[in-house]
Amino acid sequence: MAGLGGGGGVGGLFNNVALSVEDVFRDFKGRRAGLIKALTRDVERFYQKCDPKKEHLCLFGSPDENWEVNFPAEEVPPELPEPALGINFVRDGMEKREWLCLVASHSDAWLLSVAFFFGASFGFQRADRRRLFSMMNDLPTIYEVVSGKSKKQSKERLSVPNRSSNKSKSGFKGQRFSELEKYTKAMPKDEEEASDEEDYEEEHGETLCGACREKYAKDQFWICCDICEQWFHGKCVKITPSRAQHLKQYKCPLCNNKRARH
Repeated sequence: MAGLGGGGGVGGLFNNVALSVEDVFRDFKGRRAGLIKALTRDVERFYQKCDPKKEHLCLFGSPDENWEVNFPAEEVPPELPEPALGINFVRDGMEKREWLCLVASHSDAWLLSVAFFFGASFGFQRADRRRLFSMMNDLPTIYEVVSGKSKKQSKERLSVPNRSSNKSKSGFKGQRFSELEKYTKAMPKDEEEASDEEDYEEEHGETLCGACREKYAKDQFWICCDICEQWFHGKCVKITPSRAQHLKQYKCPLCNNKRARH
């Protein structure tokens, strides 16, 4: 499935097809990639298209990883939530980098609104909404990418302080590993810590290992594949926390096999 719709419309979206969290997340990633291209690789072309002399313009990201600067939809209400209106008007009134960061922040807000608009339209329940947000939250925001903060935060997360010691280090893909590490180390807990762990276990308690299909367990090390987004017990894929610290990207055995066959 290439995506759920075009840049500014649904494009025949509501056709009684039951779409999953993965379908909406795929759409989110496609639109996000297009917006990042506009604000990084294609930034000069994007800058020129945002002529302040034109009417209100919006930056759209499409599911096929492309972008366009265009006028808002004419119909009211539109088929999809609209991006920030009039980004071109402030282009020459701000320092260029600050303007790009402002557009990036509005683009992040638009992506979230589109994803949860789909979630509401397809009847996602609480668990599905939570899983969708968790999948989106594993990716750096567009603002972080454009401002360069994602690289800085990634370096900082390579040294995550343990609650019982400021000298202990752990890290894998920023939040993915460090957040799990907080809940897999045995340590004394006060009431606040116990509450945090209960919230985390509630969020991931139904997650299944992509290898053995067993549920998440708080006393086990888990790792997420950067290709298929599935979680695995470290022991099932023969990855230890110390080895994970040195991985820039993790690809599970299933994805490795697919690549080998191709």
